[in-house]
Amino acid sequence: MGFLTTGLAVAAGATGTVLLAPVALGAIGFTSAGIAASSYAAGMMSSAAIANGGGVAAGGLVAVLQSAGMAGLSATASAAAAGVGGAVGAIVSAFV
Repeated sequence: MGFLTTGLAVAAGATGTVLLAPVALGAIGFTSAGIAASSYAAGMMSSAAIANGGGVAAGGLVAVLQSAGMAGLSATASAAAAGVGGAVGAIVSAFV
């Protein structure tokens, strides 16, 4: 694979991850209106509440995902997602 192909794979992976992260969050139930009833997110919230004695811990996984679902990804989260997506793109390009 040439540098151009690898560069394109990295760019596609980074861009795709940032653009699809909100779609994926919505698909599992972390929506801008809150956690969707009977969704995977509702199950996660229920499990977290049971484990924490009735409440969802601030800063926990469910709270962070709900925040991202409602407000979108922060600049830091977008950069992290782009980094992971870019790395995956580079790895995939090495095997194609």
